[in-house]
Amino acid sequence: LQFTEEKLGQAEKTELDAHLENLLSKAECTKLWTEKIMKQTEVLLQPNPNARIEEFVYEKLDRKAPSRMNNPELLGQYMIDAGNEFGPGTAYGNALIKCGETQKRIGAADRELIQTSAINFLTPLRNFIEGDYKTITKERKLLQNKRLDLDAAKTRLKKAKVAEARAAVS
Repeated sequence: LQFTEEKLGQAEKTELDAHLENLLSKAECTKLWTEKIMKQTEVLLQPNPNARIEEFVYEKLDRKAPSRMNNPELLGQYMIDAGNEFGPGTAYGNALIKCGETQKRIGAADRELIQTSAINFLTPLRNFIEGDYKTITKERKLLQNKRLDLDAAKTRLKKAKVAEARAAVS
């Protein structure tokens, strides 16, 4: 009732401390930007939306996604296989094998970048969203309920004083 009357402009609202309001506003802003940065980092690390969905499902099931070669590793393997088919003694075959080995090292470095980024960058961001921010939200809701209770009590007290003053005048 208090909340509805405040929204309709029929009840007074106790304002929260300006510093607290500022902190709550900063927390909300931090959450929004953290979510955007997390999402874009995930897109950068795994551009394939189907693979991201698959990884998400495995993560929610607490299971490890099956390991498969990434694109640079796959290209490297094709080059090595082709080089061996043409013969390592031929100039083309030898060049393909060397390029293939380099591609596979690039793929391994890419895989390491993704794993390191997930552990050292995305995990702390996710911990903020799923931990600290949820606590902030819960505490904010609790504070809002306490403020509403206080304002409702103030309104009842005010009405009781008005009624008492009218009774004294009569």
